[in-house]
Amino acid sequence: MKTLYTILALCFFVALADAQVEIKVDPTKEIKEISPYIYGRNNNLSDDPAKPLSDSQWQLYKDAGLTFFRESGGNNSTKYNWRRKLSSHPDWYNNVYAHDWDYAAVSLQENMPEVKGMWSFQLLGYVAKTNAANFPDWDYQQAGNEPRPHENWCGGGDYTQYLEEWPADSTTGILEHWFDELGLNKEQFQYWNMDNEPEVWNGTHDDVVPDGITPEEYIAKYVAVAVSARMAFPGIKIVGPVFNNEWQWYNWQNNYELKNAEGKRCSWVEYFIMRIAEEQERTGLRLVDVLDFHFYPEFGSGDDVRGTTLQLHRIFYDTNYEYPLGNGVKILDNTQSDWNKRSKKEYIWKRANDYLNKYMGENHGVTMGLSEVGNFYDGDPNVIAASYASFLGTFAENNVEIFSTWTEYTGQWEVMHLFSRYAGTTSVTSTSSLDSLVSAYSSVNATKDTLTIILVNRDVDNSRAVSASLQNATTEKTEVSFYRLSNLPKNQETFISKDNNALEKGSVEISNKDYFSMTLPKLSVTAVQVPLQSPVGNRDLQNNNKTTFDLFPNPATSQTKVVAEGFSGDVTITVTDMLARTLKTIQANSVGGKVEITIDLSAFENGVYFVKIQNSNLTKIRKLIIK
Repeated sequence: MKTLYTILALCFFVALADAQVEIKVDPTKEIKEISPYIYGRNNNLSDDPAKPLSDSQWQLYKDAGLTFFRESGGNNSTKYNWRRKLSSHPDWYNNVYAHDWDYAAVSLQENMPEVKGMWSFQLLGYVAKTNAANFPDWDYQQAGNEPRPHENWCGGGDYTQYLEEWPADSTTGILEHWFDELGLNKEQFQYWNMDNEPEVWNGTHDDVVPDGITPEEYIAKYVAVAVSARMAFPGIKIVGPVFNNEWQWYNWQNNYELKNAEGKRCSWVEYFIMRIAEEQERTGLRLVDVLDFHFYPEFGSGDDVRGTTLQLHRIFYDTNYEYPLGNGVKILDNTQSDWNKRSKKEYIWKRANDYLNKYMGENHGVTMGLSEVGNFYDGDPNVIAASYASFLGTFAENNVEIFSTWTEYTGQWEVMHLFSRYAGTTSVTSTSSLDSLVSAYSSVNATKDTLTIILVNRDVDNSRAVSASLQNATTEKTEVSFYRLSNLPKNQETFISKDNNALEKGSVEISNKDYFSMTLPKLSVTAVQVPLQSPVGNRDLQNNNKTTFDLFPNPATSQTKVVAEGFSGDVTITVTDMLARTLKTIQANSVGGKVEITIDLSAFENGVYFVKIQNSNLTKIRKLIIK
């Protein structure tokens, strides 16, 4: 009988592997515009004028489609002094070394003016002042001593020897320096990180905060810098608080117990959103634009590292996926006493969006960002390619605004090139009958006459037969092109340029104007481009776009400036009092979906007012304080 069961089980899995995966795509059902800044990397520029990037390196970035550079240096950004061009390295004895962010930013603008660069504000309160107190690491190691880079040996353990105080106006002073003195483009450098991983400063920056700080102490530092930055340059994008990792998504330093508005224990993510919502209400300023996370997956020795790597994209929105090494999420379940019964379902960005809706309202306009991710299984570039493609596809579907990887793995350049070159600008609805292994990420181009279906086969052992059908759309073509990455060689970077890479081109037959079938190799990424018979989805996309509306300054005295995005056509701006009486009406036209106009308040008495901006599709209201 045991043999029979074994045979039946084998037959079942063979049948499962041979079963055709059904893909359905409806290009008329648009989801979100795809952010162009999900094609990012960390620390790919030189901040040393003596070591400029070569022309070939710049060309590689352009060919691969790199659109977003996060260049602050991670933990090294926390003590960066932009005036002295020095930073203290917490992962190397706290020694102080030269870094020239000015040079890096200028070189980026000169070589790739169309992409975005993100650097960081410092919130800790101290930055590097001199390298004269450095620990003699070279002599120490040459003497045969074991390196102990996390020891606080710079300055003999006295941080006042190598650091100086750095208040909020000092850190945000870089904006005036860059935009007014150096003439850098505000649009290109509008993203700013709010320091780096504050939840673990009691480890990374324990020279200054050996016992850690409270959440409220951090919130005070965050708000001071955010207000200073927003008042100085209203158009910047505040990206924070830069959550450290899965445990820190839920927990603060020293397991500090956090309480939400109902007095119940809550995650650090919820607490931060709740408090920033309160501070936004108090100040009248927008204090976060992109909610930024870091993620370094944990893998136990007995885990299926390949399999877990291939499912990591599900951690962000999939309410059914259980991350095997999920740990911090257990604090959200206070009813279970057995550790093994704790929930491992993360869906951290769905949770975050729920918190944003709860505390800021459904039109909060805050997007998600993942500015560091690493620690994947790197034994096979095909695993990396399939995993990275799944991240990009998932993030495109959910309008994630920024995504930059920390660790460079073989296979990523190839996938970035495929997506940035062939994916469209607006994601559309796709379904898969076996989405855990084979996913379809679909998009249409700006003119909506070409559909791209990117098929990712995450099966580590089997090729997969797929059938794809178009819903509410057809093509006149009887054959369409596809572009594929598969069987990438180990220990060899195959992406050299846009014309010299591992991308394979082929074609597939179209049946009945709306159907095709093909076999996907194991661990492969395939982009199928389908010219549509007629453009689809001609309706206004505005309701799907991110919209923002802010007033600067607020509180105001004699005038305030309306800054809004996502409003097309003619707009009407009205100012009303607490009794809903209209006191001023202004007609304006948007330019590229943006509105910027100054309101004269000199005739208004001190008090609370409401400013409303609306067009035929959208209405948003902000409270204005005049004093």
